[in-house]
Amino acid sequence: MNGKPTYWTHRAKRDLEKIFHFNKVLYGTEKAKEISYSIRERTLLLENPEYDFERIGSVDESFNHLKHTYRKLIEGYCKITYRIGKKRIYIVRVFDTRQHPSKNL
Repeated sequence: MNGKPTYWTHRAKRDLEKIFHFNKVLYGTEKAKEISYSIRERTLLLENPEYDFERIGSVDESFNHLKHTYRKLIEGYCKITYRIGKKRIYIVRVFDTRQHPSKNL
């Protein structure tokens, strides 16, 4: 099984921060914290040795033009994109689907 830790890239951390601020405006600080926490918790599923991390998420076709295969998890309104490295599972992007894609650049 896997045993690989997840690693949040700088870009993914920044995405999560943007999502927190977006939700803070909509729902308030406490709910925004809950949502951010649930996103982080969802990615821990990838580290669980009882699951095949290559089959948990589906292929993220919006990243097909890149060298690696990228997969996605869904948590609430958020799409979490990751790729599998030799020693880590990289969380590369997080996007709240209620926002316009240009806001995530």
